[in-house]
Amino acid sequence: MLIYKIFRADEWAQLQADGHTLGAPIDLADGYIHFSDAGSVAKTAALYFTGVADLMVIAVEADNKPEMKWEAARGGTLFPHLYRAMTMDDVIWAKPLPLVAGTHQFPELT
Repeated sequence: MLIYKIFRADEWAQLQADGHTLGAPIDLADGYIHFSDAGSVAKTAALYFTGVADLMVIAVEADNKPEMKWEAARGGTLFPHLYRAMTMDDVIWAKPLPLVAGTHQFPELT
């Protein structure tokens, strides 16, 4: 199952340069890397990235990762959280998440 992480362009560039990341500032504060599933990633963008341009959406395979836990957040909805550094080996694909007329335009999430 694919899950998704939204990164700012500089965060994505840093992951590519270093080969690993502990995530964005919110991830560092919480002690794990936040992800969304296909049904919640657009809402995540709307809640946390309103008006932010130059974003990337990163797809990661959630299966067979013992450090991945699905935990309740936002009204009890389960979200995937990664309790280790994310590496470039985790990345299935990365695509731009353009902002058009104030709305993020998601690529096909497959």
